[in-house]
Amino acid sequence: MRIAVIGAGNMGSWLVESLCLDYEVGVFDVDRSKLKYFFNSRKFLYYEEIMDFSPDLLINAVSLDKTQVLFDEIISYLPKECIIADITSVKSGLADYYQKLGRRFVSTHPMFGPTFGNVKDLSDENAIIISESDEEGKAFFRDFYGSLKIKVHEYSFQEHDKTIAYSLSIPFSSTLVFAACMKEQEAPGTTFKKHYSIAKGLLSEDDFLLSEILLSPYSLKQVERISEQMDRIKVMIKARNTEELKAYFQCLRNNLGLETKP
Repeated sequence: MRIAVIGAGNMGSWLVESLCLDYEVGVFDVDRSKLKYFFNSRKFLYYEEIMDFSPDLLINAVSLDKTQVLFDEIISYLPKECIIADITSVKSGLADYYQKLGRRFVSTHPMFGPTFGNVKDLSDENAIIISESDEEGKAFFRDFYGSLKIKVHEYSFQEHDKTIAYSLSIPFSSTLVFAACMKEQEAPGTTFKKHYSIAKGLLSEDDFLLSEILLSPYSLKQVERISEQMDRIKVMIKARNTEELKAYFQCLRNNLGLETKP
């Protein structure tokens, strides 16, 4: 099987390195300096070289805002039977795009990401494969993720974006609020340092990605839940209501599956 990966960023590089020992892999990036670090793979400088390579699968690993643009640019260089794939974390508009394109596709989302995931051990990580995808494409990624012990879930395009709105917009928004309240700490504690590290990692992500996740049609409801809980906490603090706070803490422990405190 011949696989072309477009985009040699963090995720694209991980894909090339993870696939190149088992498949014939080629990689392209507009920044040619990134290509010199790859081994056991072909380096493409022009789309015409990808056409000569005639891939069976093309994985689009460019940034979210350039995903559809890249497909439009490269589609004429691909054989008709080539399956095209995206790994975007937000799927808004892709269902209609693929339908209009009329090509075999597989849409997937490795949910560990380059910032926080431990790519040396992915056994606790998850990936989503979109159910509307081509069956052969789904089988490929199911096997690929399975070989790395990544847990695989299959959702529709809509189910995926609803899930991401819950799993990302809540921690993203909470982390942004933490960063907004930031001030210099001469003696930061462990909890502060952990939150600080998460905030730095989050804000190293692409602005377009952060915006697309927060502007998802399903995100506002999740952010409003944060606001509601903050209001509830403020009321308890203003009233100095120790008993209600204890009950609230226990409710939170239950949410997290923790043991009940005596």
